[in-house]
Amino acid sequence: MPVDLIIFDLDGTIVDTCEDITRALNFCLRKYGISEFTKNEVKNMIGEGVKKFIEKALEQRGLSKSLLENILDCFVSYYTEHIADYTKPYPGVIETLEKLQGIKKAIISNKLTTLSVKTLISTGLINYFDFVAGNDFFPEQKPSPLPLLETIEKFRIKKENTLIVGDSNIDIEAGKSAGIKTVAVTYGYRESYLLKDADFKIDKFEDLLKIIKEL
Repeated sequence: MPVDLIIFDLDGTIVDTCEDITRALNFCLRKYGISEFTKNEVKNMIGEGVKKFIEKALEQRGLSKSLLENILDCFVSYYTEHIADYTKPYPGVIETLEKLQGIKKAIISNKLTTLSVKTLISTGLINYFDFVAGNDFFPEQKPSPLPLLETIEKFRIKKENTLIVGDSNIDIEAGKSAGIKTVAVTYGYRESYLLKDADFKIDKFEDLLKIIKEL
């Protein structure tokens, strides 16, 4: 089958944002005397949107949600200003995107749309994508299939000609529910056992080209 549309996750798939997210979180936690998180701890909390991310951090520190809005506002403010101090594309991303000309490419992230766009601009990737949407763009976010289905409809492309590429079981679940082929990257933020239901798994971003040829 020809591949006419590829829907990509952002964090943990296209770019490694963990260092900047960790620094933003810890900056805000220090303000309230809350113990900081390591990058590995943060990796396990990324993927369900910023509000859920802060909720998880407070839960892990045994704190109530009374601080949620304050830390959330602090995080978004700090992270917006430091969104790509350390963030960069994963190896092979730019070279592979260059070779995917002629195929429509979209980013569907559970990050806020403004932060998704700014991340792509700051890393020089924005022009590789035809459409970018965060978790505030659609009425529902992944793992709901709705963002994927509406994106497919936007481009008037058949489901059987669409792939989703992500690092999380959230992406795989969304893709399965939408009825499209799923590709899991193993270098991202989720343990490999969570990616077991993907149709394909790749260890390097450039391996996506082999899958497209096989299809």
